[in-house]
Amino acid sequence: MSDAFLLLALLAAATARGAAPLVLAALGGLFAEREGKMLASAFAAAATAAVTGSAWAGLAAGIAASVLIGLVHGFACITHHGNQVVSGMALNITVSGLTVVLGYAWFQEGGQTPMLGDGARFGPITLPGVTTIGAVPGLGLLYREVLSGHNLLVYIAAVAVPVVAWIVYRTRFGLRLRAVGESPGAVDTAGISVAAVRYRALAASGVLCGLAGAYLSIAHHASFIRDMSAGKGYLALAALIFGQWRPAPTLAACLLFAFADAAQARLQGTPLPLVGVVPVQLIQAIPYLLTVLLLAGFVGRAVAPRAIGVPYMKER
Repeated sequence: MSDAFLLLALLAAATARGAAPLVLAALGGLFAEREGKMLASAFAAAATAAVTGSAWAGLAAGIAASVLIGLVHGFACITHHGNQVVSGMALNITVSGLTVVLGYAWFQEGGQTPMLGDGARFGPITLPGVTTIGAVPGLGLLYREVLSGHNLLVYIAAVAVPVVAWIVYRTRFGLRLRAVGESPGAVDTAGISVAAVRYRALAASGVLCGLAGAYLSIAHHASFIRDMSAGKGYLALAALIFGQWRPAPTLAACLLFAFADAAQARLQGTPLPLVGVVPVQLIQAIPYLLTVLLLAGFVGRAVAPRAIGVPYMKER
């Protein structure tokens, strides 16, 4: 029983770490949807941290890169009324290639950044009282293995959920944001700039996606590698749809996807009852198969904001 409980605790800890970038990116999607931001942020954070030796400088650079990509996207879609899908895909492809090219040019390490030292990345944080509380049967194991030992960005992701919920549902900006998502014409009639609200939403999304990208390269890993976001932005979008654009259900979906990812890592090479050892490729596909199954069963009930992705043309 104790071994099983320890295994569950380790899975829960791995789930928390795996959910952090999904939660941050999905919360960013509540403000404005868009993977290229995460990848740009991951590269900028790792490159800056490698040069400066500071994780904080890397985090700031990652957020700045993500916000910049968001503003470029906004310039195409908001100012010039471009198609959001086309411009978003163009940015994704551009960032995917540009990060590798810059990696080759700056570091000559095959498109990657150098391995980061301790000061250049966010290490695990030991919460107070781990030694004392950790000795308590049951509760101590949860505190020691599940709650303690994560890096700073995991805790920021946990705090971000109630903060974003408060902003979206309890502030004037959140009210305007939801109104712009549903009926931008009514917002414009009230004398509020639709473009200004959408640009502010893009900036907020850029900050959250910047945190998600920086987590990948200077917290969870110790360098940038090519396409290291590996579809996590799209998983976050799937979680957002599954959560019906609400913070709490979106968090639950992110945790579910992260648990599936943690479970597949544990199951690789492990013989299962009746079927034996399952091929690694099939095990690795579990999170994505789960995504398809969940969306096939629940996406029909999710109602997106009516004006999402629709350029607003001010009537004259």
